[in-house]
Amino acid sequence: MSKGPVSQFIQHHYRHFNAAALVDAAKGYEQHLLDGGKMMITLAGAMSTAELGVSLAEMIRQDKVHIISCTGANLEEDIMNLVAHTHYKRIPNYRDLTPQEEWQLLEEGLNRVTDTCIPEHEAFRKIQHHIARLWKEADKAGERYLPHEFMYKLLLSGVMKDDYEIDPKDSWMVAAAEKNLPIIVGGWEDSTMGNIFASYVIKNEVKATTMKSGIEYMVWLTEWYRNNSGGKGVGFFQLGGGIAGDFPICVVPMMYQDLEWHDVPFWSYFCQVSDSTTSYGSYSGAVPNEKITWGKLGIDTPKYIVESDATIVAPLIFAYILGW
Repeated sequence: MSKGPVSQFIQHHYRHFNAAALVDAAKGYEQHLLDGGKMMITLAGAMSTAELGVSLAEMIRQDKVHIISCTGANLEEDIMNLVAHTHYKRIPNYRDLTPQEEWQLLEEGLNRVTDTCIPEHEAFRKIQHHIARLWKEADKAGERYLPHEFMYKLLLSGVMKDDYEIDPKDSWMVAAAEKNLPIIVGGWEDSTMGNIFASYVIKNEVKATTMKSGIEYMVWLTEWYRNNSGGKGVGFFQLGGGIAGDFPICVVPMMYQDLEWHDVPFWSYFCQVSDSTTSYGSYSGAVPNEKITWGKLGIDTPKYIVESDATIVAPLIFAYILGW
């Protein structure tokens, strides 16, 4: 595959240290796909608010990613940006804000993520009445779904299309819904929509069991991994730390150690992109070799770590894989 100007640039200029690790990881990812492997991408932090969808959506459309694990926040924030983009407010001098200025943002309904404020009314509330209707309809019918399945139903229904404020080709959730891409969302309750759902449970408007649980995600992932880990196997491309990566990577040792299925292959590629430097007791700062001791990676698993900002690194690696 011929490479475009972005790929040529990083190959020529990114020769050492984290820059070289970025190129190595990109080439390893590409080779994994060329060898017939599949890839999981995990999204921590606020990758959706960082508008990673601009490159990730194309990765999904071109089958460069086969399953995604993300936080509940990333699941919803891509859709929030889709329907409320023009109402977002960027604050380049966010480091200089006083507590009083932060309070003023709250009063204006602006919830800050680093330099970007999510408009509560236009984002959360615009989605809430649509998704709540789906929750209640499922509850009434005695049906149960996973969090991302409700989001897929919302997007595929087309009910919000008139509210789109960006080109939907830049939404990774739209691309994922159209592909029916598998998504894993550990700890979905720790999200705005999760909090809203909990409020409906407290008000007795829906049953908690209408939303399938994290355990059910893990059970489903077990079957998916068993069905997809043949041949070259499944790679693990982790952006940031936290539950988005911790939750799904454990499916391998769970099957091997707890189910005693000794024919389960390790993850066959591993890369973590994080600004968490190597540290003591931190999973996000643990070097890949530590995962060997937990039965997640093998001795020969290609391993990469890029200690840098994922919002900078991920689009460059995706550009290389896409040939841009």
